[in-house]
Amino acid sequence: MLKTVSVIGLGYIGLPTAAMLASRKLRVIGVDVNQHAVDTINQGKIHIIEPDLDLLVNAAVTGGYLSAQTKAAPADAFMIAVPTPFFDDLSPDLSYVEAAAKSIAPVLAKGNLVVLESTSPVGTTELMCKWIKEVRPDLTLPTDSNSPDIHVAYCPERVLPGKVVQELISNDRIVGGLTPACSEMAKQLYRTFVAGELLETDARTAEMSKLTENSFRDVNIAFANELSLICDKLNINVWELIRMANRHPRVNILTPGAGVGGHCIAVDPWFIVHSAPEQARLIRTAREVNDFKPEWVLQKVMTTVANHPLNKPSVACFGLAFKPDIDDLRESPALHIVNKLADTYEGKVLAVEPNVESTNKLNSKAQLVSLEQGLAADIIVILVKHKAFANCDFSGKTVINVVGQ
Repeated sequence: MLKTVSVIGLGYIGLPTAAMLASRKLRVIGVDVNQHAVDTINQGKIHIIEPDLDLLVNAAVTGGYLSAQTKAAPADAFMIAVPTPFFDDLSPDLSYVEAAAKSIAPVLAKGNLVVLESTSPVGTTELMCKWIKEVRPDLTLPTDSNSPDIHVAYCPERVLPGKVVQELISNDRIVGGLTPACSEMAKQLYRTFVAGELLETDARTAEMSKLTENSFRDVNIAFANELSLICDKLNINVWELIRMANRHPRVNILTPGAGVGGHCIAVDPWFIVHSAPEQARLIRTAREVNDFKPEWVLQKVMTTVANHPLNKPSVACFGLAFKPDIDDLRESPALHIVNKLADTYEGKVLAVEPNVESTNKLNSKAQLVSLEQGLAADIIVILVKHKAFANCDFSGKTVINVVGQ
């Protein structure tokens, strides 16, 4: 019977998961290297923006079911939800997963369950066993035996930022154990809060499934983004074109944007390309199309600046987050555009992001300002379709809108 769960990594996935488990009256120990995050959570508050999460965390902490700390502690089950970025050469950086695995290894006991949730290249769950074994050679793992001391599974998160709390409960989950017994133990854990179906498979298929889901999205977004480039060249309104084409009963073209951001879709396809470079031609091309879109937007801005009647007109970029109505700046194309514009352009560059009070990720040459201050700029570039921008009066302004009408 699983009574105590430790969640390693208290970010956009780990903290909601920890709070959800605690809401089911499991004892949850959250672990994170960020002391500020730990202190904030122990006050019953949150350090990220996610609807309804503040209430969930506050109830879990005040009820005594959730606490946070910087060091691993014994538990019945461990869930690892740490970042998996990539290096400059686009190869996967698994150092956070390795560090997490080795951090929990000293406190593992026979009968424990270890679940990796971080989006990872195929084979990472098996690697995690190797890293644990390096610290605890006394323990048998599923890579050693069909009757291991420690059960290990891969269960990828598949939630939408802005709807994480709701989708943690409602979405189907993939459970990829390294053995059938591992899968069954992981299913027991997820049944405590998941109303969706628990889909059982092996760990490698589960790893690839997560990468496939995000690569599918990336390819479809790339089609829309490429259409926007083509329509700009041919003097066609891409938004009207997509509305017309989508009236076909079997066509559903997505909305173009400033690029693709977030830790998942902008990263995960490269894991497939790295694992099978000769075969993943379409996936690679889609990534390249989406990675190019911010550069195209930047070119549009610089052309508009050059043709503006004022010398060095001020430019306000509306939106820094990677998608509407969240504060997540990870891999954000909007942030990339603003930072590069600030380095390239000698005039004033302003950034408007209603979901972020301050950030050290913004170029020091750009200034984070209020909505009112942004509206006073000479040129306005709409990079993210935040609800806060919906009723803005842009009349009399030079506007570059890359996110639709």
